[in-house]
Amino acid sequence: MTRLRIALANLEIPENPEDSVVRAERAVRAAAAADAHIVCFPEAYVPGYPWPTRSREAVNAAFLEAAHERIAQAARESHIHVVLGTERYVSDRPRLTALVLRPDGTRAGYQDKVQLDPAEDPAYEAGGDRRIFEADGVRFGIVICHEGFRYPETVRWAVRNGAQLVFHPHYSEAEPGAFEPTEFADPRNSFHEKAFLCRAAENNCYIAAVNCASPGSPTTSAVVRPDGTLLDHQPYGKPGLLVCDIDPAEATPLLARRLRTCP
Repeated sequence: MTRLRIALANLEIPENPEDSVVRAERAVRAAAAADAHIVCFPEAYVPGYPWPTRSREAVNAAFLEAAHERIAQAARESHIHVVLGTERYVSDRPRLTALVLRPDGTRAGYQDKVQLDPAEDPAYEAGGDRRIFEADGVRFGIVICHEGFRYPETVRWAVRNGAQLVFHPHYSEAEPGAFEPTEFADPRNSFHEKAFLCRAAENNCYIAAVNCASPGSPTTSAVVRPDGTLLDHQPYGKPGLLVCDIDPAEATPLLARRLRTCP
């Protein structure tokens, strides 16, 4: 396979946990209709990220399991790979995670968020392992929000272990009085979108970063080429799918593998 069509689900912030599942099911089917081979969702899209300024209904393990099964059914019916930003329980505290579904609806596994934002410590348990997945012969890794922005070694690990593409599901909403961008990686904006470019260029991999659509958001969904240049991005605040064709042959591990640790 020479090219892979990917879709980023740049969706509205869900109104409640049930709404998140309905929107995710709809986006899976829409991505398949656009001939995408894989679709990725923002961080914790199901059941919705508990942003400090928003209240969210509490969910339990039973709700999450049922939600995952519903989305797996949509993947099965649409025959598409899915990277679902969600939560799961391993102990008595939830983990932020990405559930990877195969086109037959079976679970390829989870990538838990290992590097939590300090503000997440009270609510979540950190994961401890990193994984590589595959879709139609293309190997990919996943870094979740804070990990990709502030810990470059998370992307480096994925590429050194064979990833040609790294998905970066995240969640970012406008804060009162903050700069509202209209152009990607505007110098007046925060560093976050520049990090997308850096992670791609310093590792020679594709970066596919996906956020929710909300007014004034400091980041939007984007795909960056292995040379650090922007392939495409979603207009700020506009809900929908960002669909791109990538050429995995352009992604080499050259710079990632040349890393030498300091003595």
